[in-house]
Formats: sequence, C-alpha cells, structure tokens
Amino acid sequence: MRPHPLIEEILGIYRAPLGKDYDRYRNHAHRVYLACRQLDADPARERQYAIAAAFHDIGIWTAGTFDYLPPSVRESRSYLLEHGLGAMADEVEAMILWHHKVSRYPTVRWPSVEIFRRADWIDVSLQLKTFGIPKPVLAALVRAYPLLGFHGFLLRRALRHFLRHPLRPLPMFRR
Repeated sequence: MRPHPLIEEILGIYRAPLGKDYDRYRNHAHRVYLACRQLDADPARERQYAIAAAFHDIGIWTAGTFDYLPPSVRESRSYLLEHGLGAMADEVEAMILWHHKVSRYPTVRWPSVEIFRRADWIDVSLQLKTFGIPKPVLAALVRAYPLLGFHGFLLRRALRHFLRHPLRPLPMFRR
C-alpha cells in the first residue's frame, strides 16, 4: 500500500487554509485513496483517485462551509486545468459530487465514481462498511494514517451546520 505523491503535493498547496486540520484531512485523503486502490488495482485510474481524494472535502476549508461539494469541485477543476489535466476534470468532478451518495452509483461511464464513493464510505463509517476489503488491510490503513479526530471534526461540523441551517439538508443528502 503506497500513498500517491500527488496527495502530498496538492495538500501542500492548501496547508494554510487547512491549518490545524492539515494532518487529519491528509490522513483521511490517504486512507480514501488507498481504499480505492484496494477496490480497483487498475493503474490507469490511480491519478484520478489521488486527485479526487485530495480535493473531495477541501471546500470545507477553502470556502469555510459545510456546503462544500461545489467549492471542492471548483478547486479540483482549477488544479486540473492549470496542470494540463483537463481531460480528467469531468470524471474527478463526478467522483467528488457523488462521493456521499448512499446507494450505488450507476457505473455506466466511470467505474471510478462508484469505487471512490465506496472508499469514502469505508473511511467515514469507521470501516463498518468494508465493501469486501479485509479488516486487517483496513486496520493497516488506520495504523499508517491515524484518524486524528477526523470523524469527530465531521460530526461537529455537521451539527454546527444543522444548528445554523435547520432546513438545509447536509451535503450528503442533497444529490
């Protein structure tokens, strides 16, 4: 299980906005990426997984909101265009926009979207959902990239969002 260097490169750009949450988000991004690679060993998609993992929640910090999917997409698209990777922008956008979908994503065009959705759910569910990845492998991911309070952070942000906007659903229930 090797991390992808693009995650470090991208998150390095966002070190200041991430602030004290840098390591907890960095570790989450690595766990999601590595879960993707467990679910899909095709090397043709590893860059997409790494880029989506780095950007999928970044809007929480860059836009200062829990309505972070559109800002996360904007950041990813900007990065991809700036680095000559615009051809993968639509696929990465779909990975980010649909990563909270509760039910299966139809994998007609991009199987990566469903793989990424599963990988994020594995991590966010504290590995209650495994999608077939052996528990010892998942435990090794957490040992390599500890949780560092990421899930508590998400719960606090969700609660704050709900208290400020009681009629606006959380991002994961919008699509």
